[in-house]
Amino acid sequence: MRGKPFYYNDQKATDDKTRFNGMLDRLEYNLVNGTPDPADEKLYQKYFTINETPVRGKTYSYKEDAIRKAEKNFGYFALMSNGIKDPVEALRIYCLKDLIEKSFGNLKERLSMRRMSVASEENFEGKQFVQFVALQIVSYIKKQMDENGLFTNYKIQSLLDELDTIEYCQQPGKAHHLSEITMKQRELYELMGVDVPA
Repeated sequence: MRGKPFYYNDQKATDDKTRFNGMLDRLEYNLVNGTPDPADEKLYQKYFTINETPVRGKTYSYKEDAIRKAEKNFGYFALMSNGIKDPVEALRIYCLKDLIEKSFGNLKERLSMRRMSVASEENFEGKQFVQFVALQIVSYIKKQMDENGLFTNYKIQSLLDELDTIEYCQQPGKAHHLSEITMKQRELYELMGVDVPA
């Protein structure tokens, strides 16, 4: 591997701590109830001191040093790549991938992609194509927002909501009608690199 950049994420740290504490609770519960899972033997040895005496029977206590050592790694993750040398670029691509995955889930709801039952193979391929195009558009919007510092004031959805009030109407044989476009909306179009509707 050419690069192994390490990163820290607050949300991941919280998730890691929740999972770790849940694991310790499960292990302790099984020990106290006399139902330890043989598959967890290494975890018992790592995180618990187990003593047994004729009078008190088995007693258990946490290995605090081992627990603190594990907690030091909460929130950290590594990105490994054979092709990307720059760690900042690796993180940017990783974050973009995460955005696309979240967008994919959102699109399944917005574009009814959760239910792919269609009447023909052509319809199925058509729905997939629409989803593909929509994901490309979301990726482009995210890139433009990154480059122009728009995430300071907007999320992707709030930016789209800002532009969603523009209405374009046209009837056959008649001139089209375009609703008023505010200065803020014009600025957003320009920052997106898209011509303002006329």
